[in-house]
Amino acid sequence: SSIRRLDFLNLHISNCSSLTCLLLSGVGGASELAFLKEPSDVIAVRDRPLMLDCQVEGEGPISITWRQNGVPVATGVKATVLGNGTLLIRNFSKRRESNETDAGEYDCAAQNRYGMLISRKARVQLASLPKFLSHPESVAVDEGGVARLTCQVNGIPEANITWQRDRQHLSTEDPRYTLLPNGVLQITGVRRTDGGLFRCVASNIANTRYSHEAQLSVTGSRIYQEPAILSGPQNLTINIHQTAILECIATGNPRPIVSWSRLDGRSIGVEGIQVLGTGNLMISDATLQHSGVYVCSANRPGSRSRRTALGRLVVQAPPEFVQWPQSVSRPAGGSAVFSCTASGVPEPHLIWLKNGKLLTPSGNVKLTNGNT
Repeated sequence: SSIRRLDFLNLHISNCSSLTCLLLSGVGGASELAFLKEPSDVIAVRDRPLMLDCQVEGEGPISITWRQNGVPVATGVKATVLGNGTLLIRNFSKRRESNETDAGEYDCAAQNRYGMLISRKARVQLASLPKFLSHPESVAVDEGGVARLTCQVNGIPEANITWQRDRQHLSTEDPRYTLLPNGVLQITGVRRTDGGLFRCVASNIANTRYSHEAQLSVTGSRIYQEPAILSGPQNLTINIHQTAILECIATGNPRPIVSWSRLDGRSIGVEGIQVLGTGNLMISDATLQHSGVYVCSANRPGSRSRRTALGRLVVQAPPEFVQWPQSVSRPAGGSAVFSCTASGVPEPHLIWLKNGKLLTPSGNVKLTNGNT
């Protein structure tokens, strides 16, 4: 019998909620189906064309079919499968009257006389920018104090947020101004010239929206004030290699000193670590070791007076194959063993497919711990 390792290196499974092991019946050589290109997650724009890739190699003839949310995609005027297997949707839409939509999970199936191979599921979303979930609120701040303005909007893709003061673009070149990616605007050492009407501007490929306006009023000079944390770090979950920003903005007179530590006592380190503004912690290219509880401390200079706030950072790793199933040839009545292992945080869930259909244990098929 001959054993050949399947080339599954092109199975891109990042952003999948589960991990799929594909069981393929074939004997060596070009007969084995393998994906050259699989459909990728994409954000589509209404009334524009959309193309999803699906290219395979193997012994012909090979047929390519597509499914949306598990249902075969009807081909015709609206959708066409091109000669190379790519799915073309000519006019991506969401029909409000019937609540039907072209969005959903798409996969392609490749089949020849030896068996069938199913691609990863690609998530297709419709670009959108709904109304603001929260608008900035008016605030009065003592001269020399700290102002924090915020707005929130959920866009697909994530909206880019900028700010305007008195309907003019707000430059953040002044180091006293810090704009965080989540839409928070921080102003430290507030001056009377900082007062005015502020509003958020959110934009993405779908639309541009403007928030309500909020008044920043600057009052008299400051008196002695104990340190306080105006906004501390929130619990945050990100994927490995992404950037984490933990907010910490403190008030007090004299201005408190902001510092960071980990609750478990481990060093935060210096590589990929930056401080934004006067105390926000930015961790670039996060690793699994960055997971933990982070403590922000605001200390009054020259004293032991301080306030703390903490938030948990969870770094996840998408599923990744460690061991692939290998092709095998066996005589009738013999036994065949296929193994598949994967890593990821949280631990991946493994399933098996045979010719594109879920494989369930039966009289002569046994699953051991879900991976053999």
